[in-house]
Amino acid sequence: MSRVRAVSGGGRAVEVEPERLEGWFDRFGLRHGGVSRTVVAPVHVVVTAVDGTRAEVDVPYPPLTTPTLAGLVAHALVPRRIGLLLVRLGGHSVGIARDGVVEVSTTDSRQVHGRNKAGGWSQQRFARRRSGQARVALEAAAADAVRVLGPVVDGLDAVVLGGDRQALDVLRADRRLSAVFAKAGERVLEVAEPRRAVLDEAAVRARAVEIVVRPPETP
Repeated sequence: MSRVRAVSGGGRAVEVEPERLEGWFDRFGLRHGGVSRTVVAPVHVVVTAVDGTRAEVDVPYPPLTTPTLAGLVAHALVPRRIGLLLVRLGGHSVGIARDGVVEVSTTDSRQVHGRNKAGGWSQQRFARRRSGQARVALEAAAADAVRVLGPVVDGLDAVVLGGDRQALDVLRADRRLSAVFAKAGERVLEVAEPRRAVLDEAAVRARAVEIVVRPPETP
């Protein structure tokens, strides 16, 4: 089943498995009165329907070398070795997947208390404790990412990120992970607290093509 989410500016983003991509575009045309225009570039694809609805794709793992929709489908179907880095404040999961199947992984969770709404000295003490717990959790995530992804990063086709953007930004500042983040795109998967099952799902989603469907522009 496709995963759908709302996007800013209006419309929705849907994740489509490579095997279903050709059929998705066929159905898009049928639902919207046909296709009036298709623009295919190495990093971006826009399909505009007769009724003005647009399907936009940031090409995964660019560039796209064959500038057609068939070329996009073939590009999405290429088997790839992908690094996965999922981080939330209380846990992380790191792995390597080939064609949607996790081959190597490590997962860890650390206790990080939620925010305390009480005031005064108690709140300050709680905040310091929470900050220390968060630091330890992110240090553990960075160490596992270095250990799992660092030695093989040159052999990865890309790295897919997931989880909390602020937590990922902390890891991004770690110089040991500069090569890892250099292979990561802008897309960050929304994931639950990282567990092995969540990592398996992320490996499948990493193959999917995200299509943003925009409604017709109003005059």
